[in-house]
Amino acid sequence: MARDPITPAALAARPMLFASGEQAYVARAVRRTRTTPDGADPAWADDVVADLGAGERALCALSFAAGAPGLAHLVVGSEHALQRPDRDESIERTYDVTEFPTPDEYAAMVVVALERIADGDLHKVVLGRCLDVVSDPPLVPAEIIDRLLTTRPGRYVFSVPLVPGTDGVAPDDGAILVGASPELLVRREGAEISCTPLAGSVPRSDDPDEDARRAGELQRSAKDLAEHAFVVEAIVHALKEVCVEIEYPATPDLLSTDTVWHLATPIHARLADPVDGPSALRLAQLLHPTPAVGGVPTAAANAVIADLEGDLRDWFAGCVGWVDRHGDGEFAITIRAAVMDGPRLRLFAGAGIVAGSDPASEVRETGAKLATMARVTGLP
Repeated sequence: MARDPITPAALAARPMLFASGEQAYVARAVRRTRTTPDGADPAWADDVVADLGAGERALCALSFAAGAPGLAHLVVGSEHALQRPDRDESIERTYDVTEFPTPDEYAAMVVVALERIADGDLHKVVLGRCLDVVSDPPLVPAEIIDRLLTTRPGRYVFSVPLVPGTDGVAPDDGAILVGASPELLVRREGAEISCTPLAGSVPRSDDPDEDARRAGELQRSAKDLAEHAFVVEAIVHALKEVCVEIEYPATPDLLSTDTVWHLATPIHARLADPVDGPSALRLAQLLHPTPAVGGVPTAAANAVIADLEGDLRDWFAGCVGWVDRHGDGEFAITIRAAVMDGPRLRLFAGAGIVAGSDPASEVRETGAKLATMARVTGLP
């Protein structure tokens, strides 16, 4: 016998949402969960969209690696602000924090990547590192999400359970993916397609003059501009399979978060077939993973990532978003993200390594990116 959809009261403690700008799409009820062992399977994406009814969307998450799982919760909801949970600011927590790899180990990984690049078979690779934060008493998902929506360290705030529910109902425990990504992978609105890749970044400074100097240096950095160009070229190449009228500026813009300056290029296109063209979920499959989280060439970069990182990523550096029955939707890259599972919160951040990268600078960059989510946990 099928269970009733999870209730608003049950969802309140573990909200399922994807917020873009000022709009937060929060699930009121979950009808079904669709999973696949291969998140790149186009038939799965088509089935997810075909299974949606009026007023429904699928909140989706795709893993980083090729052939890794995909998950879609078919939900009923509406666009509205998330009801703020009651927070007891007087709670005192203790934190046990573990870095892996350590800063020295990460710097050594960057050296190895630079050696592979010097060999000539690799042009760029993104390498990541993690923080494991174990809190007592445990952090509450709704509390973390509320802080993300309040502080807005990234435009796209998300909260998606990673465990499929029993009888198609989303679980009320188990791991949950939360975060605030600054990076749009793809948005589809009818025939209109938008992407805003980020690549090339530098930590911000509390001193306004120094902060402006760093931003200017980033815009003039040959190393960062080359890293950024790899990503733009890859996305444009993929879009040409299904789009026309692809437009983007010759030089990237600057985009800032609370901790990092990024190079960003807004890309706009139109679907070649507005009626039967790919849905937002299918477009996410076509584009992901971009060199912003993987590298160039893709196969060589993925081999280096697997060799140096092992199974560090899992759902990190994937993508997360929503799609509706018409194929419209929006997906962000799963960066500035964490996986919550009981008392443990695992954070991930990566940096793009190209010829000319400095190991110490990449350690500082990943540290600045990790700080975004670490602050949300209450860590000093």
